[in-house]
Amino acid sequence: MSTQVIVLNGGSSSGKTGITRCLKAILPHPWINLGVDDLIDRLPPSLIESGSGVEFGQQGEVVLGDGFREMEEAWTKGVAAMARAGARVIIDDVFLSGAASQDRLRAHLEGLEVLWVGVHCDPEIAAGREIARGDRVIGMAVSQAEIVHKGVVYDVEVDTSHTESLDCARAIAAHVS
Repeated sequence: MSTQVIVLNGGSSSGKTGITRCLKAILPHPWINLGVDDLIDRLPPSLIESGSGVEFGQQGEVVLGDGFREMEEAWTKGVAAMARAGARVIIDDVFLSGAASQDRLRAHLEGLEVLWVGVHCDPEIAAGREIARGDRVIGMAVSQAEIVHKGVVYDVEVDTSHTESLDCARAIAAHVS
């Protein structure tokens, strides 16, 4: 069976978006990408900065409530349904709960051929990218850099600290069947 889903997990500003762009350019078949930022961008205002949705703290912490979890579950089921219908999907995620986040996603992707990819980046380098982006709460990159990988099992791991997105994408593509 060929790879149907590529899951890129890494902290904020770790380089997942750049790698995704490169993967879409170099992989031989069409791939679509969806990420946790897409989900957050589409949440209703009632779930932004609310106890039941998603809240961003002053130090970059992210707190997820029950309302967010409900939407996340529905969204993930939809992404899995697209893959089951034949779309090749790259998921750009941030496993705030480490292995527990991977377990939740794995349950929805059961039966699909998934390539699990860890995207690492030195926290200080990610923090510099975060500042340059200007669209993130300062502190997210450092607070997420290591915790998102805690207990997570990967098929491939890349580090964008000193490796370009295209080279990381090539390393990942070598594992796509």
